[in-house]
Amino acid sequence: MMGSSSTPASDEILVAGGGIGGIATALALGRAGRAVRVLERAAELGEIGYGLQLGPNAYRILVELGIADKLKEVAFYPNNLVMIDAIDGKELTRIELGDAFQERYGYPYSVIHRSDLHQMLLDAARALPGVSIETSRGVASFTQDATGVDVVCEDGSQYRGAALIGADGLKSRVRASILNDGAPRVAGQVAYRGVVPIEEIEDATHADDVVMWVGPDLHLVQYRLRGGKVMNNVAVVENEAMRTGRAETIGPEEMEAIFSHCIPSVQKMLGFVRKDRHWVLQDRDPTPGWSLGRATLLGDAAHPTLQYLAQGACMAMEDAVVLARKVTTTPDVDAALVAYENERYLRTGRIQLSSRFFCGFCHAGGGARDVRNSIVTKRPKGSTFEIDWVYRGIDL
Repeated sequence: MMGSSSTPASDEILVAGGGIGGIATALALGRAGRAVRVLERAAELGEIGYGLQLGPNAYRILVELGIADKLKEVAFYPNNLVMIDAIDGKELTRIELGDAFQERYGYPYSVIHRSDLHQMLLDAARALPGVSIETSRGVASFTQDATGVDVVCEDGSQYRGAALIGADGLKSRVRASILNDGAPRVAGQVAYRGVVPIEEIEDATHADDVVMWVGPDLHLVQYRLRGGKVMNNVAVVENEAMRTGRAETIGPEEMEAIFSHCIPSVQKMLGFVRKDRHWVLQDRDPTPGWSLGRATLLGDAAHPTLQYLAQGACMAMEDAVVLARKVTTTPDVDAALVAYENERYLRTGRIQLSSRFFCGFCHAGGGARDVRNSIVTKRPKGSTFEIDWVYRGIDL
């Protein structure tokens, strides 16, 4: 939203949101010598959720941000990505993540707890003299003029800066002011998650892998976290009622009914997910125009995606590095933000659409399941052709 102000603009860049994307942005800009102020709505900083997969493209970004060495202390490095049919228990395909994979992409594949990654980014950002991080400062509105942006927070506090970066998530208020395009799309799926000690996993066949069991309207993912000490479990289900707009979510009993056709070992794994909390999955269509004058969007505020390529947080961190580079190499702020969007729009849009495709691919039933299984079992050994473009990352 445009406006006017007689107050001289600060050179400080304001970031709405203190999640992974917002803190990565502060870190990237701070390392480039820019003053940054993060305005976070919550009273305390932290990440809600469980595990994250970090492809080599994301590992490369963490190298760029100077914190990859810290990753080794808390991450787990799986041996393979494995897909198994949850109905008959047959392995369909795998991608080996060993030496050949790392030689191809230059960096490893790792998995990490969301809160551990967030804390790594936060510690590094706080160590920079130009970075300020404030809590209980949810951005409510903003106006801008030719020289800066004026932000009003929910508690009435006001800030003026050179630019505003909306990293305030799926239901971004900054997005509502820039695009005003309504609520995110409900994907018709619900996720249940849980973390248990590794000792509770009786079948250790895939304990060192990222494994996905796929079936009609369902999938279940497992991988180890925190140096291998715990197992992350994610069960996702969908049904026709959810896809057509049913307001209520799929409850635990309905989740178990959808999984009832799976082999017993997969059904037993539902005991590893919490039943008292769920996530309704949402995304958006690729949409241009996230930059307006001195304001722009980043991460889920710009391009929320389903989790089927495991790239949501990865894209937010890529955004942060590209944004920092544009802002520090292009003197005109408006032009820098447009250049940032132009560089990110098609890549992130492809992630959004590809994730939707892989959702249908993983959740296939009936004849579509037969076709899916035939395709993936014939994949060339060691091939990564479907996701090569993702893992090769961006130009730095």
